[in-house]
Amino acid sequence: MVGISSVRLLLLLLLLWWTCTAMGSVAKASDQYGAVRYKDPKQPAAVRVEDLLGRMTLEEKIGQMVQIERGVATAEIMRNYSIGSVLSGGGSTPLLNASAEDWVNMVNGFQKGSLASRLGIPMIYGIDAVHGHNSVYNATIFPHNIGLGATRDPKLVRRIGSATALEVRATGIPYVFAPCIAVCRDPRWGRCYESYSEDPKIVQEMTDIIFGLQGEIPNGSLRGVPYVEVRNKVAACAKHFVGDGGTTKGINENNTVIDRNSLLSIHMPAYNDSISKGVSTIMVSYSSWNGRKMHANHDLITGYLKGTLKFKVK
Repeated sequence: MVGISSVRLLLLLLLLWWTCTAMGSVAKASDQYGAVRYKDPKQPAAVRVEDLLGRMTLEEKIGQMVQIERGVATAEIMRNYSIGSVLSGGGSTPLLNASAEDWVNMVNGFQKGSLASRLGIPMIYGIDAVHGHNSVYNATIFPHNIGLGATRDPKLVRRIGSATALEVRATGIPYVFAPCIAVCRDPRWGRCYESYSEDPKIVQEMTDIIFGLQGEIPNGSLRGVPYVEVRNKVAACAKHFVGDGGTTKGINENNTVIDRNSLLSIHMPAYNDSISKGVSTIMVSYSSWNGRKMHANHDLITGYLKGTLKFKVK
């Protein structure tokens, strides 16, 4: 599931995407919106978030934090429960050999339901485009990360990111659960192919794929503030924070037993780079660190990720 750790961050991502798509690109006079500031694309994002949060019920806030699988989503569910996000799980497609048009029609159907809700908050659709738009029939498939890391070529992965983003947007989807920046330390890990390398320096270099997926960040951009170009780009997701590639005996979703200094020097550097490159989201890991589930690790998620690495929205 999506590693967004607060209602405020998820809503701001939604509003940023809303502004960057056709819905937000039709600039109109501010007075058209009256006191409904969250609908006004000319208002600062923080102002829009505060206005929207103040109008939301607890149920709507919970709904915005929920991400459901495509197979159980309908326009009515999106409208009635204010669902914030939908995803395609592995192999989950609208039809057998679905065309790009089929995907667009499905996503638009869910979106119409979201926009018909009380507050009209748009949903965001995400998919595991981890080596090209790999769930889509006739999409371009690229080598897995382990192969790309072997090239030692950040320019190549940037081009792959651009090509992937173009094909993802062609299916109406604005968000990908990529890149995986795990540092695989034990080849017995069944997901080692998702890692660029056992060498953290190589993994750091490969985070240039974020520029391909999202676009180049503007000069003077604040650190930790997500950036996605308006056209032909998608929001990226660095995953899985943190240490998923270092579990004992390579057992998936297991425990990474390592001291703090080693965690920070081996598994953390690529997150620092990803944040510097404007990555939109970070997915918290399903694994544990020294016996503590990562989702319960306030020190690393709130203290280090948001505090030290400055992954937050201003």
